[in-house]
Amino acid sequence: LAQRLSSINSISALCEKTGADIEEVSKAVGLDHRIGSKFLKSAIGFGGSCFKKDILNLVYISRSLGLHEVADYWEKVVEINNYQTNRFSQKILSVLNNSLKNKVITILGWSFKKNTNDSRESASIYLAENLLDNGATINVYDPMVKGSRIISDLKNLMKEKNIDIKKIKNNTSKINIFHDPYSAINKSSLIAICTEWDEFLGFNWEQIYMSMHKPAWICDGRNLLNIKDLKRIGFKTYSIGK
Repeated sequence: LAQRLSSINSISALCEKTGADIEEVSKAVGLDHRIGSKFLKSAIGFGGSCFKKDILNLVYISRSLGLHEVADYWEKVVEINNYQTNRFSQKILSVLNNSLKNKVITILGWSFKKNTNDSRESASIYLAENLLDNGATINVYDPMVKGSRIISDLKNLMKEKNIDIKKIKNNTSKINIFHDPYSAINKSSLIAICTEWDEFLGFNWEQIYMSMHKPAWICDGRNLLNIKDLKRIGFKTYSIGK
């Protein structure tokens, strides 16, 4: 399953370079009954407790048995996943003129998928850490993940990367947790859609646009929203694989 997700995410980068639409490509590929349509939706990157851990276990077993080519192959599945998340963060950086200092970015969705409070290995954690490291202030709204868990996720990642305590405190001081999405978005420069929560579809996007700094950006890491409608309102937009 992870291999399928990394495969379609690699194609999303190709789509962006060639002007293709990843959703059309995914649909076409899925029409082949030998492949099917499941797990072919491109996104910011897979998360959860199993995919990364299980694949790295497979890599370890292969290397321990001297099967280095096999290990390299499966390691690439994880590398492509990391690449996809990093690519998304670099896109955010580029649309904001390569400067995040004094800018507020709102992350909508912290769990690794909708309808769960599980944030283990969520791409949002890695995205937020990258953006914080580039000077951004981060607002987060997720309908199910507690604020304490969000802060804990970030601290644990930075500790794993051996970041010093002073920098960890500085970075976590720049992240704000909200229980109301409209408050989280108010005065932001950019919204990053990181989880495909259904409630995001029902937001009053005209009201949200008026509350944001201009130009107001939406970077949709889940291809969840109707981009044509958002552009009609006045948003600048970016969607994975489009």
